[in-house]
Amino acid sequence: MHSIMLWAGIMISGRTRLHVVANGTMSGQRYIDEVLLPHIRLFRGAVGDKFVFMFDNATCHRTLAVQDCLDREGIQRLVWPARSRDLNLVENVWDALGRSFRSKLSSDKQEHPHPCTHRGMG
Repeated sequence: MHSIMLWAGIMISGRTRLHVVANGTMSGQRYIDEVLLPHIRLFRGAVGDKFVFMFDNATCHRTLAVQDCLDREGIQRLVWPARSRDLNLVENVWDALGRSFRSKLSSDKQEHPHPCTHRGMG
């Protein structure tokens, strides 16, 4: 079985597209290059001086490389205590997305019992 990781950014007035990580793991440097820098500047530009970056406690978020990058960019961060899933909006969004995805998979299996007959979420 193959696994993928999905990364996305949300804010009050919008969101990023999903970023699919299909090969390997998300290191701190990969996160900076593929996810953080392409989006953080756009979000900061959209929000302005009051921009505060909020992220979950994923391993790649806590690397020194990511912290240094955010410092160089002058990005203010909202620090979350460890294991604070119920307080973090990002975790609640991922939870809702996961439930929706599992529901869609369940209904697809009922309509298409053979896994190779239907791909994607439509």
